Amino acid sequence: MLEHIGQRIRTLRKQKGISLNAFAERLNVSPAYLSNLETGKTDTIQLSLLEKLQEELSLLPVETTHSIDSEFDIRIQHVMRQLKELEQKHPEVADYLLSTLERGVRLFLNENSTR
Repeated sequence: MLEHIGQRIRTLRKQKGISLNAFAERLNVSPAYLSNLETGKTDTIQLSLLEKLQEELSLLPVETTHSIDSEFDIRIQHVMRQLKELEQKHPEVADYLLSTLERGVRLFLNENSTR
């Protein structure tokens, strides 16, 4: 269980551009402990640390699915939330970005299907 939470912590921390050392300091834990948590090498975590992680990363609730989300799935979900937020503030920019992504995916898929 902690291994999967650790993977999620690492993914979200990296998406926010926070180094391991800086994040460990922010959480008031050692970088070694945080590294072990992220890599699933520790099997203990204090509730107070989970609360800090929730504040910093909006980590919980961990979405329950039949399989744990991959890093790619987590990134897609994160971008989706950001696009929805952007759509509230700048609908034309959000529409432009989404349309560009859709065209790019279609173009790449069509290009590869003709090979």
